[in-house]
Formats: sequence, C-alpha cells, structure tokens
Amino acid sequence: MLAINLPDVLAEVTVQFQRYEKALTGNDVAVLDELFWNSPHTLRYGATENLYGYDAIRAFRAGRPAQGLERTLLKTVITTYGQDMATANVEFRRTGSARPGRQSQTWLRTPEGWRVVSAHVSLLA
Repeated sequence: MLAINLPDVLAEVTVQFQRYEKALTGNDVAVLDELFWNSPHTLRYGATENLYGYDAIRAFRAGRPAQGLERTLLKTVITTYGQDMATANVEFRRTGSARPGRQSQTWLRTPEGWRVVSAHVSLLA
C-alpha cells in the first residue's frame, strides 16, 4: 500500500514549495532554475506559453519581466505519494487582479533533491 503524506516527506516538500513560492514572487531566477528538474522531459504550461524541456523553461524565466509577480495564495494542497513523489496545487490571486489563478506542480525526489518535473498555471475568466 502506498503511503500518503508521510510526515517527514510532506515536511521536505513543503519547505521546497515555500522556497519556490518565495523565489517566484521575488523573481529569484537562480532558485527557480534550481527547483526545476534539469531534463528535456520537464514541462511547464503557463498562462500564455507551453514550455517543453528545462532549457525552454530556463529561457522563459530569464526573459520574463520582474514586475507584477506578487500574489496571495488562497488555498494550498500538498500531497506526497511514498518517499519520492508529490503534488502541490494552489489557488491564487495576483495583486491588483480580480481573476483567480491555479497552479499545479508534480515534484520528484532526484539525486539533487526535490524538483518540479511538471507544472501548469492557468487563470480563470
């Protein structure tokens, strides 16, 4: 039987998710690059872009404006599956916007640590 939300694993992923959120809203590109799996299999579907592979994600981050990144998390659900896989799903609202957004991430434990292997961001109408 697969162990869901083992306390130590949930704590590890939560710390990395919080690092990601701080880096995202602070435009800390180095940390964002670190937390995505450096692989051609990594993908990120954004509000306006589809990015396939770590290099495409890194290039997007390097060219993205640093303004307007602040947001409030409305709901966060982190679930771990066994020792090496997790999902993080959030509802958010960008500062100054009435449109709610959603973000989902799949995290994998790699030899380098926890990394996002798949991410999706969307805004509701």
